[in-house]
Amino acid sequence: MLHTKTLQFLTKLKKNNSREWFNEHRNEYDAAKENFIELVNQILSQAGQFDQDIAVLTYKDCIFRINRDVRFSKNKDPYKNNMAAYFVKGGKKSWLAGYYFHCEPGGKSFIGGGLYGGEPDQIKKVRQEIDYNWEAFKGILNNKTFKKTFGDLSREEGMSLIREPKGYDKDNPAIDYIKLKNFIVSVPISDEELIDKKLIKKIITCFATMQPLLHFLNRAMED
Repeated sequence: MLHTKTLQFLTKLKKNNSREWFNEHRNEYDAAKENFIELVNQILSQAGQFDQDIAVLTYKDCIFRINRDVRFSKNKDPYKNNMAAYFVKGGKKSWLAGYYFHCEPGGKSFIGGGLYGGEPDQIKKVRQEIDYNWEAFKGILNNKTFKKTFGDLSREEGMSLIREPKGYDKDNPAIDYIKLKNFIVSVPISDEELIDKKLIKKIITCFATMQPLLHFLNRAMED
């Protein structure tokens, strides 16, 4: 679980997002970071038992820096208001589908995973795999535990094409998924759950449930 002080630090950082404030509260950040590293190490240890690609990673392969890249952003806040980690073969810079945990107080935390922001060639391969192996893909989505946990792949605004991609018929039984630009699932986490002892169990259960989806996506891209 995460400590209350970790959430308190991120909440205060959101209201005081400046280098001066951050430097004055460096000790609080260091403690929050160590707490998050501890959680990530627990995730790696337990998730590595069912996914060998995760087992070989260290926390440094997974955790994102809290510093923001403001070079091309209108938002010049120097720091992120969250702590996040991506668990994927090859580490967080990998182009493969992976598991994700996002801690951001105020009801913005979530457990997620899949393929987000893929290159056109990757998306093309995934769409082709869904088309060729629709029954297998449908079986993953219709799994009772998967449906109870995630419902379906995310269909938030901007996640899908308005029309079917070139080469696919609108009557294709898989067309609603072929039209997707990102293939992700997520489960919201409340602030209360972040500091609950059951947090690690919930994260691991979600990761294990989405594993067949990630393997399907990665098989498509790696073939």
